[in-house]
Amino acid sequence: MPSNWTYSGVDNLEVMKNARRYNAYLVALVNRFAPRQGTLLDFGAGAGTFARALGAASRTVACVEPDPALRERLVGDGHAAFADIADIADGRYDFVYSLNVLEHIEDDGAAVRELLRVLKPGGRCLIYVPALQILYSSMDSKVGHFRRYTKAGLKDLLQGAGFSVQWAGYADSLGFFATLAFKMLGNADGAINPGGLVLYDRLIFPLSRALDAIAHPFFGKNVAAVAVKR
Repeated sequence: MPSNWTYSGVDNLEVMKNARRYNAYLVALVNRFAPRQGTLLDFGAGAGTFARALGAASRTVACVEPDPALRERLVGDGHAAFADIADIADGRYDFVYSLNVLEHIEDDGAAVRELLRVLKPGGRCLIYVPALQILYSSMDSKVGHFRRYTKAGLKDLLQGAGFSVQWAGYADSLGFFATLAFKMLGNADGAINPGGLVLYDRLIFPLSRALDAIAHPFFGKNVAAVAVKR
């Protein structure tokens, strides 16, 4: 993902702001593993939805965002924002998180090695990405996804970069079926239907999260992993 890269799915990014329960879940997921104090890095921060929610008086959130317009918004919100993770010194952060970003990067192995590099020894990394290639659809193509991930593949990616994986699991089990239906019946241009998104977010997603207690080892719309710098 080069500096001054322009994100092709900004319209979908804006629509996703309306997924309040989903976004709150991702914030809670980061907070579950992130330190209460210290320095955090949001790798692929987009419009800053999560960086804003996760910043606090006792910790700071810096951002990596190559899209110039989105990066300008991050700076306007008061975040340190880098166009390229290569601009960051070694061992700078206590915790790094990346939410639905690695799938946009052709050489995801190189990206994960950079996440390792900027972490302090003992620092942790949370990765959350789309799951299962069978779900790849026009929506993935529209926003520039190179791939979707399995739990085993994500663990291998992190371990190959030098991380020690502490936890991994699938998320949004009912989203698996919703995404499969979109692939078979949805529009060819990959645009998200705002009304359908809000309906799923308010009514289906809470039930999906409850079912994840059973389904998370096996399948879901997304997959996440937490790893530590050895």
